[in-house]
Amino acid sequence: MRNRLLAIVLLLCTLVSARELSWDWWPTAIRDSVPAGVDTLKYGWDLSALASSGRFAPFWLQSNTNGDVSSSPYSGNVSLRCYKQAIHPERWWDYDFGVQLTGRAQSRIPGSAFSTQQSITTGYFNQLYAHVRLYIFDITAGIKPMIYETQDTALSMGSMVFSGNSQPLPRISIGIDRYVPFPGCYGYFEVKGGLTHAWLADNVYMQRSYIHHKFLGLRVGGKLPVNISYELHHAAQWGGISPVFGDIGSDWQSFKNVFLARGGGVMRNDQLNAQGNHVGSQQFMLTGKGDGWELSAYWQNFFEDNFAFIGDGQNLADGLWGLCLKQSRWPYIQGVTYELMNTTDQSGPWHDRDGLCYAGNDGYYQNYVFRNGWNYWYRSMGTPFITSPLYNADGTIYTLNSRVRVHHLGVRGDIYGFMYRIKASYARNYGNDNMSRVVISDNTALLLEVQKHVEQAWGLDFGLRLAGDFGTQWGNQFGAQITVSKRGWITQW
Repeated sequence: MRNRLLAIVLLLCTLVSARELSWDWWPTAIRDSVPAGVDTLKYGWDLSALASSGRFAPFWLQSNTNGDVSSSPYSGNVSLRCYKQAIHPERWWDYDFGVQLTGRAQSRIPGSAFSTQQSITTGYFNQLYAHVRLYIFDITAGIKPMIYETQDTALSMGSMVFSGNSQPLPRISIGIDRYVPFPGCYGYFEVKGGLTHAWLADNVYMQRSYIHHKFLGLRVGGKLPVNISYELHHAAQWGGISPVFGDIGSDWQSFKNVFLARGGGVMRNDQLNAQGNHVGSQQFMLTGKGDGWELSAYWQNFFEDNFAFIGDGQNLADGLWGLCLKQSRWPYIQGVTYELMNTTDQSGPWHDRDGLCYAGNDGYYQNYVFRNGWNYWYRSMGTPFITSPLYNADGTIYTLNSRVRVHHLGVRGDIYGFMYRIKASYARNYGNDNMSRVVISDNTALLLEVQKHVEQAWGLDFGLRLAGDFGTQWGNQFGAQITVSKRGWITQW
């Protein structure tokens, strides 16, 4: 009893002392009067060349690059960009925008699903967006990556709904993008959330279909040394014209059905279940922080059927578990991330059997109506380890490998001005077989990336990326990419 009372007293003392440091009932960064700042219009250009020995570019050279690195074994990019950053967090309004136009030359990949759509030369906008913040609310319109990770994005294997593996979707988003204090809680309770409507412009299988995405995040702790957060993401493919079923519903009623994940539409399957192809994830994160360091442990659970609070669903064995350390006191190792991902359970082996519905055999990133699945331009929109259709040797557009188990390690730092990043992953693949656990392939993917800013060479940035794959999934293959970049400003105001 005494130990419990002592623990309660210590907790109250901690809260009181922290509260004295932050007595503002709503401690946002926004101030009534701020000094005039300087906005800068900037430019940039990038040149890159890639060469590899295999049928594809190595896994970590092309994955989680927002589709900006070709899967071809030989390719080169020229990118031009113009952008303005948001630099006034203390002002009640701010804005930013960006334009990135990329031209690419690449070799063909015979026999892949992407080969029929692939050109020797192509051009595209990888970014074309505008963003406005009004007080704590954000409005974004255009082509911009949908990355909502709270872990170390540079080192993580990527989240399970949106990881930055495919090209960015054209979208309209509104919400609170970053955690902000909830009024009246003195900064110890924070929220974020948002709603997105996006267009699937690839038309690989469905014509004129959409993506719906909404998310909610809650965080407790504020300036205390330990924070706990929970995030829920719900997304769905919906609407459009199917070559088999025709118009599957793109009206306002269909949107409401998709938003609420309820049955409806013109198809019997959508009426019995939920209209559209629904996916989602939940994440718990525990973060400890001190002077110059931060350590996080997180669990991200994935679902494709009915929603159940994390830990209560059928697919409890599936998800992403990670540890992430960031520190700024010693530059040589600034971040370390370890992650384990498993997608082999998928709510059990049976969807229905002997007249009973078990609701298993989920088939991650696959759907009966949206045959190309949770992919955009033949690339997975979620984790790249659920193999994208661009790798399919038979030329199909389906996800052929959704049951995987992955160990992943990432390290980054700065050694005398040489910024480096290391990624090492081991993936064991089970295909889509929901009964046996026969390993069909494995792959070890490695990446070493080094970047250096050389002020004496006209302020250019030079980069070298070396990568290799070893195993039976794609065979042994090696590759390298060199980059030359320049950043500068056009004008100020």
